[in-house]
Amino acid sequence: MILTALSMEGVAWLLHRYVMHGFGWFLHEDHHRYTEGRFQKNDSFAGIFSLLSFMLIFFNAREINILFWIGVGVAIYGVGYFIFHDVWFHRRIKTKYKPKSSYMKRIFKAHSYHHQTSNSKGPGESFGFLYAPKKYNTV
Repeated sequence: MILTALSMEGVAWLLHRYVMHGFGWFLHEDHHRYTEGRFQKNDSFAGIFSLLSFMLIFFNAREINILFWIGVGVAIYGVGYFIFHDVWFHRRIKTKYKPKSSYMKRIFKAHSYHHQTSNSKGPGESFGFLYAPKKYNTV
């Protein structure tokens, strides 16, 4: 479960870089542009991961096995991602949170830089969210 939750950062990085900024750009593009309304087409990705997690947990709950724990790990990552990304960074739920630790400041700078450098002409950089290289300490 913990290994899955930690591994999800790598999975999310790969999907963000090669799917969302590749052939899935038509769903992800509205995340990089201001859009009216509460929901974005980009939210489809969260729906897919939530459904996958739910199915792994639900269909393996009778005889708890590795797939059940993978589903729990995906759910844990999803909750963390939602809080960091959607609530704290993008403020999709009103909050007064301001990053204070050097780790959180680095995460916020990396994600800000991602949004500044990502557009239809190129994917930009910094595709993870729970990890950011130390170079963002100085950006």
